[in-house]
Amino acid sequence: MSEKVGFFSGIIKGGLTAVIITLVGVLLFAGICNFTIFNNGVIKAVNQFIKILAIFLGCSFNVRGSGGLVKGGVLALFSTIVTYSLFSLFCGTSAFNQNFLFDLIFTAIIGAISGIIIVNVKK
Repeated sequence: MSEKVGFFSGIIKGGLTAVIITLVGVLLFAGICNFTIFNNGVIKAVNQFIKILAIFLGCSFNVRGSGGLVKGGVLALFSTIVTYSLFSLFCGTSAFNQNFLFDLIFTAIIGAISGIIIVNVKK
């Protein structure tokens, strides 16, 4: 039972860590965008980098033991769903569309890779 609790607490803590890092990163970048002009390609690339960094840091601070692939993937899915939900609330629109599905797949892969790296590096 305590193993399941540890699994879910690590996922929740890591996911919330990733959400906070994503929100702070996006808000800082939005502030920078107010003073400069970037094309959409740059904005999308920076937002993807922020997501990747947030998921990696969420995994590095909270993924322990074995099963890095599953833990990292689930952590990434959790953080992506929460982040999309928050941005939908902020914007007053639904962000759950085809791009959301692609982003779920992308972040799950990034989370799984991050989890594998973190679990094996910490050994």
